Amino acid sequence: MRTLLQFAVVLALAYGVLLGCTYRYQSRLIYFPGMGPTDPTMTPARLGLRFDDVRFTAADGVGLHGWYIPAEPERGVLLFMHGNAGDITHRLDSIAVFHRQELSQFIFDYRGFGQSDGSPDESGTYADAMAAWQYLIDERGIPANDIVIFGRSLGAAIATQLATQTQPAALIIESAFTSAPDVAADHYWFLPVRMLARFDYDTRAYLEHVEVPVLVIHSVDDEIIPVKHGEALYAVAADPKAYLELRGDHNQGFLLSEPAYSAGLDAFLSDYLATRGYRE
Repeated sequence: MRTLLQFAVVLALAYGVLLGCTYRYQSRLIYFPGMGPTDPTMTPARLGLRFDDVRFTAADGVGLHGWYIPAEPERGVLLFMHGNAGDITHRLDSIAVFHRQELSQFIFDYRGFGQSDGSPDESGTYADAMAAWQYLIDERGIPANDIVIFGRSLGAAIATQLATQTQPAALIIESAFTSAPDVAADHYWFLPVRMLARFDYDTRAYLEHVEVPVLVIHSVDDEIIPVKHGEALYAVAADPKAYLELRGDHNQGFLLSEPAYSAGLDAFLSDYLATRGYRE
């Protein structure tokens, strides 16, 4: 009996340490800027695309880095918010897909990612997205109704928050979770994640306030963010809205679902962006 009690005490202490570490080091479970090697030669030039290497600054003074990739002809401009792992050098596959859609693109790294300064946190990533939006509006002179905001995975939460503060032509969210605590509960069912959560990224709450057309994209095979998240987000989005179902895993679904992925994008963009010549 005494041995059993000692075991229970040790187990309780270990669980307490796990809770403390989970709370304190939570950001390390959310942001993975160093995942995957960064190859300085992995730029849009690898795809035969010209691009501008852009330096800009968030409202709190943090220096940020991105690429502006023009398309010709151009049907609109995509403001691209990537996921929580790696940096923009790992997004060439997506850049190629969107270029075939005749979209100019502005893709950037959040603070602490790639060549951007600082360390990531929730409010900071929102500030970075707003700074990217302002760069397109103020520096490039692009009308708001020519911009489509796009976010994948964590970037979908950031993109949706930005869409509540701006008036783009449309919002596209791919492989999105309803909130950070919701998806954490899917994976860490043995922890009281909602009590421990220091990050919200409440995509569902933000989406309820988005007043532009929305395309929700999700794979039924997503092993990281279950498809129930995409279905719940589509349910709360206001009309007009569309849903594009993919096959394949969280990171490769958009590639494994071709040509349906590109066809779905084209149909949505055709409804909410006017085709026109290249903007000088």
